[in-house]
Parts: sequence; C-alpha cells; structure tokens
Amino acid sequence: MIPLVVVGAAGRMGRAVEQAAAAAAGFTLKARVDPAGTGAGYARDAAPHVEAGDVVVEFSSPAGCRAAAGLCAARGAALVSGTTGLSAQDEAAVRDAAGKVAVLRAANFSLGVLALRRALQAALAAVPADWDLEIVERHHRGKADSPSGTALALAAEAARARGLTEQAVRCGRERGRTGPRLPGEIAVHALRGGTWVGDHEVLLAGEGEWLELRHVAQDRAAFAHGVLAAARFVAGASPGLYTLDDAVNDRGREP
Repeated sequence: MIPLVVVGAAGRMGRAVEQAAAAAAGFTLKARVDPAGTGAGYARDAAPHVEAGDVVVEFSSPAGCRAAAGLCAARGAALVSGTTGLSAQDEAAVRDAAGKVAVLRAANFSLGVLALRRALQAALAAVPADWDLEIVERHHRGKADSPSGTALALAAEAARARGLTEQAVRCGRERGRTGPRLPGEIAVHALRGGTWVGDHEVLLAGEGEWLELRHVAQDRAAFAHGVLAAARFVAGASPGLYTLDDAVNDRGREP
C-alpha cells in the first residue's frame, strides 16, 4: 500500500484525490492536511505525518508547495505537486527537493490533456509555420490564477516547437486599436465563470481554413486518476524532477 499525505485536502482537488484513492487499489490515506479543513479529520501541519516511503500529494498554494517540497526532501518522501502560479523561488524549491527525492509536477494531471499536448505537437509539424495559434481556456469563477497553468504550458510548448522564445506568448488583448496580429504571436485568453472544471482549446488558423484541438474536463475525477498514476510512479522512482509523460511512459523507475 502507498501511504498518501494530501496537502490542500479540503480543496476541490484534494477531495477528488481522496475519493479516487478510496476507490482504487494500493493506496491508504495517511493524513489530510489543510488549515481550512473543518472537523477532526484534518491536520493543520504536514510535518508530524510525513516520513520516508510516503507520497505527499500537494494542491494548495505556492507557499504550501514550497513548504511541502522542503519537508519531502528532509524526510525522504516523494512529492506529487499540482499547484500553479509558482514564483521563481517556488520553482527553485521544487528543483532542490528533486535532487533528493522523486518529484512529479504537472499543471494538469488529465491524461486527456496529455493526449492534447501530443496532438498539438503533431499538428504543428503538419501545418505551415505561418498559421496563427490561439489558446482559449475556461475555468470556474473561483480559480485564483490566470491564465491557467495548462494554457501557459501549451503556449510554451508551441513556442519551443516553432523555435520562438517566451516573448511570443501574449495574454489577452486590450480594448481599442491594438493593431494587426503580430507574426509568430501565440495568444492565450482566459475565461472565468460558473462551474467550468477545465476547458482548453487550441486553434490553428491558416488562409481560408482552421483547425481546432480541444479538451474538456467534465469532472475533477479526470485529474485525480492522473494524480494516482503519478503517485504510483514516484513511489518507486529515483530522485529527480518528473512530468506526467514520465509516469505514463514509466521512465525513471528504480532498477
């Protein structure tokens, strides 16, 4: 059994991971950690509950991610992290932890989004390089960061595939005469409202035709199943910083 310590357990993703783990074989929920949690089932601090052999699953905040990374590195526990909107300092803490333990980070744990990313790479290789690329993402009204980490990851991967820098990525357009679309621009647009779980569209537009790639998450269970796949992977992986691709392809396992 893989012991899970869920940080951010009272949040939407924390609850989804708990439900998925309860229905899956091979996991035991060791602790729910969340200062916002109510009732006796929640701990305010992860430190008393984390030890070597555990997998910490973290969907909390940038500060919570940084703290979880340091704790895992100190205790020898693996880390699965899904918090987005990290600063350079937060990212550095995650990389430091990956030098000591297995860490898997993803902006989106949906296996369908993984397929979307692979489909985008194939599409970029197939269409002319001057086709315009726009990304539109929709999330619920309570989402704290914008654009989504998934949308930014898609834009960054598209920029690399086209030999562009991050300066090519543009977030939204202001009102007024913004001028014509710049060559090579990759625009990302964020919509917020209602209870959208997660919707990402990638549009490639040429002369007189266009192509749309889209993934829609109807329930957070879609992400939770990917989280459990990541937890199974890091439980037996060597120290390092991994992605969901590594977990799906089973790269980095201990011999």
